[in-house]
Amino acid sequence: MTSQSQGIHQLLQAEKRAKDKLEEAKKRKAKRIKQAKDEAMVEIDQYRMQKDKEFRMKQSKVLGSQSSTSEEMEEQTLEAIRGLQGSYGKCAESVLTQVLSMVCDVKPEIHANYRAAD
Repeated sequence: MTSQSQGIHQLLQAEKRAKDKLEEAKKRKAKRIKQAKDEAMVEIDQYRMQKDKEFRMKQSKVLGSQSSTSEEMEEQTLEAIRGLQGSYGKCAESVLTQVLSMVCDVKPEIHANYRAAD
């Protein structure tokens, strides 16, 4: 009977050791999962920062080129205005003289289609 009781006792001890090992493995697994989540979050943050940096660089290139294009267009417009003002200054006197001579120097003559009334 004692040998049977000893066998049962050994069996219970083995079962307890197996249960302890199983719980320890579950704890290690949970710890590893948590560690893997933390590592993944770090990788995600690094990836996000890298892509955000790339986006900002592309955005600054695009916005920079847009601002330089608008500056070029503004300069071209100002240059064209200066050219037109210069042309106006050169030609204004002669055009005004021509218009005044046409208006003031009227030469009355009879129209070619005019017929005298009988």
